[in-house]
Amino acid sequence: MANSLKVAVIGAGVAGLTAARELQTESHQVVVFEKSHRLGGTWAYDPRTESDPLGTDPNRDVVHGSLYNSLATNLPRHLMSFTDFKFDEKVYDDPRMCPGHGEVLKFLEDFADRFKLTELIRLNTVVRRVEVVVVDSGVTKFVVESETSGVSSVEMFDAVVVCNGHNTQPRLPTDIPGIETWSKKQMHSHNYREPGSFRDQIVVVIGSGPSATDISREIATVAKEVHVSSRSPHVKVAKSNEFNNMWQHSKINCIKDDTVIFEDGFSLDADIICHCTGYQLHFPFLKTNGIISIQDKRIGPLYKHVFPPQLAPNLSFVGIPEESFTFPIIECQSRWIAQTLSHKVFLPSENEMLLDIERYYEELNEKGVPEHRTHYIGFQTSYIDWMFDQTGMALEKSLKDMFEYFNHCLVSAGVDGYVEAFSRKYGSGSC
Repeated sequence: MANSLKVAVIGAGVAGLTAARELQTESHQVVVFEKSHRLGGTWAYDPRTESDPLGTDPNRDVVHGSLYNSLATNLPRHLMSFTDFKFDEKVYDDPRMCPGHGEVLKFLEDFADRFKLTELIRLNTVVRRVEVVVVDSGVTKFVVESETSGVSSVEMFDAVVVCNGHNTQPRLPTDIPGIETWSKKQMHSHNYREPGSFRDQIVVVIGSGPSATDISREIATVAKEVHVSSRSPHVKVAKSNEFNNMWQHSKINCIKDDTVIFEDGFSLDADIICHCTGYQLHFPFLKTNGIISIQDKRIGPLYKHVFPPQLAPNLSFVGIPEESFTFPIIECQSRWIAQTLSHKVFLPSENEMLLDIERYYEELNEKGVPEHRTHYIGFQTSYIDWMFDQTGMALEKSLKDMFEYFNHCLVSAGVDGYVEAFSRKYGSGSC
């Protein structure tokens, strides 16, 4: 208890729950702030949608969740476990290898009960402000202003761990000439729940990620036509083999007189444009006097995607990396943070961390990686290995073998066949 700190955790999703567990293990005093009426974060399905379907109105009532009703995981449950609490050893209502979101929520609720985390969570509590202050002794503290049922509260904390996710604030394309003249309906996938409203419509879906794939296929069951646009230079322009009313196109060249014109030369008059174009990083409550900034999905500077050097280790972020094995990454980040705050683990100097970040940015630039993919670390285990090593742990060989086999399946069988290929070795089930 010699170095027990009062720590605020923002959010009670996967990242917040995991951070709270690791901080509590290190005997820190933890308060978890959760704006919703329940834990689970992005895995807690909310049927509501926003009044602005594009999500650009700053005065709208924001709905945190972005789940659509049919969403299932795109990773096998074997790879969505914690080191001491295995998802693949538990079945609630959905035994599939890639279960629906309800199964994941039950797993998280079970996790919270097992480690007595629910008593740490303040539900229905919105964090309005997290501000860095320096007290008389020269020590950095954090003022946290929150609101519960219209009643504001201001508290001081020794440290803050930001775990509010990155799937709420829509990211929209800014390079489609004429998009501002479109007079018909537009929406972002953040506000998609079910396909019914697309019945008999001609729909353009922009995007090529998992959400674009899922939603376009679901819409195709009721729509007149679905035209999927991808900016990838490797896209195969063709009619779908699965649906007679769906086509894959290249990037949109422009929109003119409500006509969508693709770079492949095809054009059409559509009824709806659905943007499956991802999300922005959004921390409206965070006041750091310019120490931390966000530019095109890059938040920085962050050492190893976790610590801003000038405020480390007392301010940290969990779950920033994308296109990755989210659960184990969140666990190893959380353990690193908790043990750093306990002075069991020590960070490099501020200058050394900044130099490491600069080298990382230079490496991305040399590889031609755009700024908005700064935190896309890919399905590889080197980051997890490094992170666990900081706390004296090692990734289990059986789990590492599973990660590597998953990558093999993804490369060899593609996005439509990797689960079936993975299940041949590690079980049965489907997504």
